[in-house]
Amino acid sequence: MDQAVTILVVEDDQLIQAMVEDALSDGGFKSAITTSGEEAIALLQGDEAQYRAVVTDINLLGRLNGWQVARAAREADPAMPVVYMTGTHEGEWASKGVPNSVLLTKPFAPAQRVTAISNLLNTGTPPT
Repeated sequence: MDQAVTILVVEDDQLIQAMVEDALSDGGFKSAITTSGEEAIALLQGDEAQYRAVVTDINLLGRLNGWQVARAAREADPAMPVVYMTGTHEGEWASKGVPNSVLLTKPFAPAQRVTAISNLLNTGTPPT
């Protein structure tokens, strides 16, 4: 499992954190979980090569939101795969989301996260 790809998960709800972590683990990925946009950006800027993708909620603890986390991830690595999770902000994705990202509307099946990440990592484009 040491060879597993590490995904940065930014989510402040512990139940969803656990669900995402379990789904990613089942898909062969490792997870690094944080609850705030500020901490996520610090992690990305500290060692961006460590993370191969970002999965982020839109509403987060702290001042920064998931849209800002994704932009920071893309500044660190323009090809960084981004998967957004939201229950209320899907209408803002076209204007606030980064290009070639995926938005999953809550509730969603755990396998959808893994599929979205795998497709982005393998092709660099979101699934159709």
